[in-house]
Amino acid sequence: MDGKTPDYELEDRIALTGPDQVRALGNPLRTTILGLLHERAASVTELAGAVGRPKSTVAHHVKVLADAGLLRVVRTRRVRAVEEAFYGRTARLFYVALDGADAGADGARPVDFNDFEVAARESRPAYLEGELWGFLRHARIDEAQKQEFWQRMAALVEEFDALPRRGDVVHGFAVGVYPVADYPQLPPASDDER
Repeated sequence: MDGKTPDYELEDRIALTGPDQVRALGNPLRTTILGLLHERAASVTELAGAVGRPKSTVAHHVKVLADAGLLRVVRTRRVRAVEEAFYGRTARLFYVALDGADAGADGARPVDFNDFEVAARESRPAYLEGELWGFLRHARIDEAQKQEFWQRMAALVEEFDALPRRGDVVHGFAVGVYPVADYPQLPPASDDER
């Protein structure tokens, strides 16, 4: 490989089109496994050691991810008489593209599909230590502007994912765009003010 992260070939983006794929992402251990595999391919043994969980538990979660098409075996090696599999992600970025029929009666994502809840929980110790960097801005924009801006954020996430791994500290990076129902708004500017 050319030093890129991770050390195997994968798609840039894959749309999650089935509820089983979205549910596979709904478990914190599975999202951690996917996060670890941004760095390099790993065996179940390596993943179990990294997350401090039994191999059987990690093997179950790896199977769920593989069955959902989010992981695949990217290489193998012979260890004694056993073939050891190394797993990698199928894409750098997974995004939800459910239609109303697949998403549930109301067309919504599952309630446990919330990266901001994970980011809030993970970032609390950094906040308490004065090590949390962040910005929050509000802007009145239309749907087209929101979609365009989201594509730019997705590109930035891909750039973050591809950074070479070094140093001793793992850093989180969260981005999002969301509607705010009761945020104050100025009325549109009059023609005289433009």
